[in-house]
Amino acid sequence: MSKFNGRGLLACLVGAVASLAVGLCMIGAAFSAEAERAYDVVVYGGTSSGVVAVVQAARMGKSVVLIEPGRHLGGLSSGGLGWTDVGNKRAIGGMARQFYHRVYLHYAKDNAWVYEERQHYRGGANGWNKEKAWWIFEPHVAENVFNDMIREAKVPVVHGERLDLKNGVRKKGSQILAITMESGRMFRGKMFIDATYEGDLMAKTGVSYTVGREPNSKYGETLNGVQTQRQSERYYKYHHFMKPVDPYVKPGDPSSGLLPSVHAGGPGKEGDGDHRVQAYCFRTCLTDNPENMVQIRKPKGYNPLRYELLFRYYEAGFDKIPVTLSRIPNGKTDNNNVHAFSVDNIGMNYDYPDADYDIRDKIIREHTSYQQGLYWTLANHPRVPENIRKRVSRFGLSRDEFVDNGNWPHQLYIREARRMQSSYVITENNCLGRRVAPDSVGLGAHPMDSHNTQRYVDEHGYVRNEGNVQTAGNITFPPYPISYRSIVPKCEECSNLLVPMCVSASHITYGSIRMEPVFMVLGQSAATAACLAIDDGQSVQQLDYAKLRNRLLSDGQVLE
Repeated sequence: MSKFNGRGLLACLVGAVASLAVGLCMIGAAFSAEAERAYDVVVYGGTSSGVVAVVQAARMGKSVVLIEPGRHLGGLSSGGLGWTDVGNKRAIGGMARQFYHRVYLHYAKDNAWVYEERQHYRGGANGWNKEKAWWIFEPHVAENVFNDMIREAKVPVVHGERLDLKNGVRKKGSQILAITMESGRMFRGKMFIDATYEGDLMAKTGVSYTVGREPNSKYGETLNGVQTQRQSERYYKYHHFMKPVDPYVKPGDPSSGLLPSVHAGGPGKEGDGDHRVQAYCFRTCLTDNPENMVQIRKPKGYNPLRYELLFRYYEAGFDKIPVTLSRIPNGKTDNNNVHAFSVDNIGMNYDYPDADYDIRDKIIREHTSYQQGLYWTLANHPRVPENIRKRVSRFGLSRDEFVDNGNWPHQLYIREARRMQSSYVITENNCLGRRVAPDSVGLGAHPMDSHNTQRYVDEHGYVRNEGNVQTAGNITFPPYPISYRSIVPKCEECSNLLVPMCVSASHITYGSIRMEPVFMVLGQSAATAACLAIDDGQSVQQLDYAKLRNRLLSDGQVLE
């Protein structure tokens, strides 16, 4: 048997190191080549809007890449919001309509119904056959549809890459040249689209934006700013304390301090603006089918004081389950906020829009713990009425949803964060038809809808919620045009960026626009504009609207 001598061992090690070095060089070269590749269109954010945008760009023959900070595509549409807020369905066309048609085709198959039969579904599915579109669906079904769209369009997707919030945007004049991720990966492009809920790319590019509520006086509105008055008797009871509830740790003793989520001081002057944004929550997917259920456990660090307001509300005579249980297929639910104390984590999200990733992660964890604790409380705590506990304890997390995240949604419901301030701001007057945008790239069709923004102590010493405005059934209006100028920055700030989600709108009007179907519509319109601007060698502000309009209509968009 031969033996290695010292020289042979050294030669072997040198060869191995050389081979490793060559391999690392090859990997580095491949990484560099991919990172340095220039695309026609770079889309940051794999939300429903981002998916539609890249598919549209690919269909128009452009090279395109989708960068998603997380692991999943679809944003909130695949993140739990299966009970679609749509308003007037006739306002939804183009690729958004195609998405809901694909959902319809899925549920038209018998094998799609695993835990219940189609004819027994309690969500009214039979009535949708005429539309050939289904608006109510399971989260994983939506994600599969988005993945299919991406695969068919052969669009490259980069997961797990977040924009460098300090040095992530390279510009020359008003033009973005490239964006850089925290990992150092760089993506160059001719056009960029920010399809995130937060608007990080928009903000770091130097585009003007706002956070919070404007005063009514700024845009001649009536429903913006502080709103303590009842806008609608029909909806007021679903979002406010209808019984007197003491806000202090020791009832009647202000010196004992305020309970969690209640702030000191009044709400502010009626109609005045402030820094507050409407509350966030998770749209969880629960089920009462034992075969597909995972029990919700008490979260680590559970603090019953966090739910003291709820206990006192029950003791004052409240007798409802403070969570919606809207039925989606296969014995599941989409859950949302309802009543005075619910899944909305009021007052705990003010820092989120402008925060860095660490602070946002902390806010997301706090929201997770709060909502999981609420579900456990409703099902188990002895201060919750027994009949409520019995009804809630029948539900648990759906075992076949969000399987890589403990069956908990991967997307926080960021109802509002940054909003761009461009040359055209959509306001309440657009919703009400008093002002009509002549350069429509889609329609808003949902009522103006803001969830509560704060909890305070009123003049009688009781807790009150403030900020909820729901105009459904109170103020009605037909679909209204969303201006092209509201999805592009001011020309001097950036000439090759489009923003289909953090659109230029007032707080209360954003509450109408912020619906997933509309985000898809605007994503398609943004990508179309980007591609046409490339073809014509123009900035997004210089693009001929007539040409854009013709292409949008030919692709099935509904503009008026």
